[in-house]
Amino acid sequence: MSKTIIITGTSSGIGFALAEYFGKKGNKVYG
Repeated sequence: MSKTIIITGTSSGIGFALAEYFGKKGNKVYG
């Protein structure tokens, strides 16, 4: 099941890593 995830600070660091991780799992990531 795909989820929609909003992450702030996705330009670098932990935010970027989280966005990449959840995106690869098939979720929709906004940030």
